[in-house]
Amino acid sequence: MTARRRYAVVGTGARAERHVHAIAVEHADTCELVAFADVNHTRMAAHNDRLAGLGLEPVPAYAAEDFRRMLTEQRVDVVVVTTVDRYHDTYVVEALDAGRAVVTEKPMTTDMASAHKILDAVHRNDGDVTVTFNYRYNPIHEKVRALLADGAVGEIGSVHFEWLLDTRHGADYFRRWHRDKANSGGLMVHKATHHFDLLNWWIGSVPETVYAHGRLFFYGNKNGARHGYVDDDRFELRLEQDAWLKKLYLDARHEDGYRRDQNPFEPGVSIEDDMAVLVRYASGASLTYHLTAYSPWEGYRLMVNGSRGRLELEVVENSWVSGQQPAVHGAVANPEQGWATLSVQRLFERREEIPLTYDRDGHGGADRRMAAALYGPAGQEDPLGRRATHHDGVLSLLTGFAANRSFETGLPVRVADLR
Repeated sequence: MTARRRYAVVGTGARAERHVHAIAVEHADTCELVAFADVNHTRMAAHNDRLAGLGLEPVPAYAAEDFRRMLTEQRVDVVVVTTVDRYHDTYVVEALDAGRAVVTEKPMTTDMASAHKILDAVHRNDGDVTVTFNYRYNPIHEKVRALLADGAVGEIGSVHFEWLLDTRHGADYFRRWHRDKANSGGLMVHKATHHFDLLNWWIGSVPETVYAHGRLFFYGNKNGARHGYVDDDRFELRLEQDAWLKKLYLDARHEDGYRRDQNPFEPGVSIEDDMAVLVRYASGASLTYHLTAYSPWEGYRLMVNGSRGRLELEVVENSWVSGQQPAVHGAVANPEQGWATLSVQRLFERREEIPLTYDRDGHGGADRRMAAALYGPAGQEDPLGRRATHHDGVLSLLTGFAANRSFETGLPVRVADLR
């Protein structure tokens, strides 16, 4: 019998939940959860209470400063990093230097200096880092990858990609730690790293030059007053109404003072909510990209123009936001309707609709499928190259890093000049 790999999770906010369940429950035949590490003991206790509710034994909980000791005492094989983004590099590098493999949430890190630290650690340790780009595991995105790789539109000339976050999901980035650019790198890094990774994967190229414009248009105290939303209770998040979120955040606030339920129209927002990006890739293809964080509906549109035709994808995840209290994205299923359409129209031919099955479970079924690939049996086939390494993690960040610099300077940025 093959020994189970021993996993420790560092950072026990809501993002850790799906990893904990995948390791301890869904894939307990190949994995063993052996420890938590965090700055907040109440949050670790909440996860252990949830394990106990499933009939499982609690795992040892370590203070963040005892991370190295945890690795040794619990004989950890793999560290899962789900901390605030700005601390990813700290734990990734320490784990690699201790000879452990790493699974890290996206974005892999938040600035170029930290990216270099991770690359250096991988090199000197011959390390193993996996970045959890769950969007690669969405069957619809896999279909796009396969079509483009098979030459459905020929050589790719240009791409337009528009991503819309509705006011349920979008506002949530402006309530929590993400609102401070020092913590998250802004939505160009924290959120768009998903999108830029998909584009690198679909196009089969890397960004060379980026020009971008971004601003804070909707959220923040000045905009809230200007648009009349400051006291609008449709943007209020009541943590006490959700038992799990109450345990993780409201009951844990006394330890670190972290407010998960800030008003998105309060002062202190330093990230953008409306961003436009123009990219030239090494292949010669161009990209126009737009991210909006205050849309009435949520989803995305992709258009790929090539030498032999055009591919179009539209995914509507939520067709509208009801007047109910905003749900925390990913915590509960949203009640509104969703759908997806994909088509290819080759030159001189009629439009061809590509059959799709739209799955509303966990990012289109991607979360479940990624967990099976990450935590299931070793040696699984991956013909589409869905597993993302440290190399993919860095490439996904380059467009966002360059876009943030372009926001500041108003000038195009050569990716090669990023330091």
